[in-house]
Amino acid sequence: MLTAAQHPYSRFLGCDVSKNTVTIFDSASGCCQDIANHPADLAAFLAGYGAETLAICEPTGGHEAVLLAGLSAAGIDTHRADTLKVKAFIRSFGTRGKTDALDARALALYAEERAETLSLWGLPDAERQDMQQLVQRRRDLVAMHVAETNRAKAPSPKTPGAKALASSFAALRDAIERQIAAIEHQLIDLVKGSAIVTRTIKVMTSVPGIGKTTAIALCALMPELGQISGKQAASLAGLAPHPRDSGSYNGYRRIHGGRRQIGTVIFMGALAAARTNGPLKDWYNSLLQRGKRKKVALTALMRKMIVILNARLRDDLKAQQS
Repeated sequence: MLTAAQHPYSRFLGCDVSKNTVTIFDSASGCCQDIANHPADLAAFLAGYGAETLAICEPTGGHEAVLLAGLSAAGIDTHRADTLKVKAFIRSFGTRGKTDALDARALALYAEERAETLSLWGLPDAERQDMQQLVQRRRDLVAMHVAETNRAKAPSPKTPGAKALASSFAALRDAIERQIAAIEHQLIDLVKGSAIVTRTIKVMTSVPGIGKTTAIALCALMPELGQISGKQAASLAGLAPHPRDSGSYNGYRRIHGGRRQIGTVIFMGALAAARTNGPLKDWYNSLLQRGKRKKVALTALMRKMIVILNARLRDDLKAQQS
């Protein structure tokens, strides 16, 4: 994974993205401008910048996609920032106000001060983008299916209206199930059409508890696997325990941060691994025997699985390059 430390920069662009506009602050000129969030307008503006520039933006529910594509086309290095880190950075100055211009200026300053530690965003290939969108859509549909199932199970009086509701729940669940099945077929077709993804999924499914559906989801949601360290992988997945120590006090370590959807995906894999005979099951049981709570032991198993997946993909990548 490339980092900004590998490139010297003399100009930093802080980009605050909304649905219709992008507010951009240029650290070199000190100017702040509002540009339409449209490919042609952004391309015309970014044409004046080159390799000496590092741009930074935050995720905004997909509205940043046009900007990211434009920055990539212009050859401008980009970092997509963690919103929580940026907010903490802004609060450290005691700033109370919030406007697009203030946020854009703060983003540029954040990039300038922390350039050496920031990872660079890379435009995913079309196959990866399609896979990410399909995986996210499947996740949404599964959540909708669970919600409808829970509603159907709720106690209700024996009335004609209740029967109509039950029929509505069943019809919607059937429709959602058909949508989920259609998306799963599309995902399988995408995997078959890519030798790289096929190989990646083959390596992933060699780990006990990781089935094809889980592997496809991890491949889409965590493309960094195999290119980062084990600690970075655990942190990115939101499975790294963070210390809470002060003086002689040793607080209880908890996990937080990272990409929450990855934890949801690997959780099902960990449940399967804990029931499948092998080293992972034995390791999980050893934690329980040492007095660890099931939730803690399962979280530790999830973290261990992510680290193993990262190591196997890293080794496979090295084998391909040798």
